[in-house]
Amino acid sequence: MSELNFVLYVEDDPDIQMVAQMALEVVGGLALRACSSGREAVDAAQACQPDLILLDVMMPDMDGPTTLAALRQLPGTANTPVIFMTAKVQAAEVAHYKTLGAIGVIAKPFDPMQLAQQVRQLWQEAGL
Repeated sequence: MSELNFVLYVEDDPDIQMVAQMALEVVGGLALRACSSGREAVDAAQACQPDLILLDVMMPDMDGPTTLAALRQLPGTANTPVIFMTAKVQAAEVAHYKTLGAIGVIAKPFDPMQLAQQVRQLWQEAGL
């Protein structure tokens, strides 16, 4: 099992991004690179080599699944684990995100005090 240290976090809503960033860094002790769009994430991913990508599903221009497909084309992130964050957490939707290659889905709204723990739990359940 490898250790989770560095997360690439992609969220277009600045308020949600700020809360999640504090939850992951301050509460969870994780290093983080936050991006405001799928395109920004694709540009940043090669340079930052994240252990995990935490990816919003609904974003303008490039949504989460489109961003994931673009990240899978890059050598540095072709196999990087991904967790989607979305308000759409019906069983069929979660199953669809997993068929796209996500190791899990975290529901929005999330509990800031539990977010890092949820991320680590999905990481462990995936055997990483």
